[in-house]
Amino acid sequence: MLYNWQQPDWPEFRYNLSGIEEILLTFAERTGRASGLLKGLTADAQLEATIEMMVVEAIKTSAIEGELLSRKDVMSSIRKNLGIETSPPTGDKRAQGTGALMLAVRNSFADPLSEETLFEWHRLIMTGHRHVAAGQWRTHTEPMQVVSGAAGHERVHFEAPPSSRIPEEMACFIQWFNDTAPGGPKAIRKAAVRSALVHIYFESIHPFEDGNGRIGRALSEKVLSQGLGQPALLSLSQAIDAKRRDYYEALKEGQQSNDVTPWVTWFVNMALEAQIQAEEQIEFTLKKTRLFDRWRDQLNERQLQMLRRMLDEGPHGFEGGMSAKKYMVITGASKATATRDLQDLADKGVFVPTGGGRSTHYKVNL
Repeated sequence: MLYNWQQPDWPEFRYNLSGIEEILLTFAERTGRASGLLKGLTADAQLEATIEMMVVEAIKTSAIEGELLSRKDVMSSIRKNLGIETSPPTGDKRAQGTGALMLAVRNSFADPLSEETLFEWHRLIMTGHRHVAAGQWRTHTEPMQVVSGAAGHERVHFEAPPSSRIPEEMACFIQWFNDTAPGGPKAIRKAAVRSALVHIYFESIHPFEDGNGRIGRALSEKVLSQGLGQPALLSLSQAIDAKRRDYYEALKEGQQSNDVTPWVTWFVNMALEAQIQAEEQIEFTLKKTRLFDRWRDQLNERQLQMLRRMLDEGPHGFEGGMSAKKYMVITGASKATATRDLQDLADKGVFVPTGGGRSTHYKVNL
C-alpha cells in the first residue's frame, strides 16, 4: 500500500464539501455567537475565560499523546507568561513549556508561518524532554513509523517520508500554509476546512522526532484564528481527546489517499464540537463571575477557597460533588466547622445538597 506522500498527486488534496455545508454554516454561526458572548464579559472575566481555555488546550493536547500535566503548573506557566504572576517558575518543566506554547500560538496567530516559528514551538513543547533533539527537523535514518502492539507483534499504521526529504517537504508545506492564508494567492476561505488540511498535511510529513501531534494541533488553532482575524477561543484538543481512538482512525484513513473528504468531514465536526464547548465555557465564566460578585463579601475564607476549587473544574463541575470529608481535607477545617460551613452555603443557595446523612453531597448552584 502506498501512503499519501508516496502517491503522484501529493500534496494536491481533494475534497467534497457537499455533505458538510450545513455544519460549516453552523460552525461560522457558533463562532460569531461565542465572540459576542465573550464581548459581553468584563475585561477580567474575558481574561479568565481565555486563560481557562488555554489551560484546557495545554492539558488535553498533552493527554492525547499520553502525557499528563498538572493543571496547577500549566495555569501558573500561562499566568507568568501573561505577567499576572511574577514568582520564579516552579513545578513541571513540561507544563512550563506547554503553557508558554499556548501564548506563543495565540500571540503570533496573524504572522506568516516560518521554519524558525516551528522550531521555537518545538523547543517549547520539548521543554523537560532530555532525549529529544528540540528545535530541528528529525535526521535519523530509520523509518518514522506510527505503530501499535507489543514488541515483536507491532502493527504499522503509517510511515512518514524519510528524514532526507523533510527540509524540502517542510519548505513546500510552509509555502502552502502561507499561500492558503486569508489574503494569500491560494486562500482557502473556510477556516475549518483549511484547519483540517493543515493538520493532515503536517502530520503526514511528521517532521520532528517527537511532538508532531501537539505542533499539528497548534497549527490548526492558528488557522482558525487567522480565519477569525483574532485569537480563537476554543480547545480543539478537548474535543479530539474525547474521541481519541476515532481521531487516530480518521488520520490513518486520511493518510492512505489524497482524497481527504472523510478526514475533512470528521475534523470539521470536531471543530464544531470544540466551538460548542467554548460557548459553554464562556457562559460558565459569566455565571461564575455573577456568583462571586453576589457572595464574595458574605462568605468566609474557607467557603471562598472551596467555591473557587469547585469552580476550577469547569462547566461539568467537581467530580462527585462536595462532601464534608472533602471539605475537611481541602480546607483543613474540623468536622463541625465543615458541616457548619456547608450548611450555611446550602442555606444561602450557593450549594445545592443531594442525598442525606453521611452521603450528603453538594453542587454549586449556578
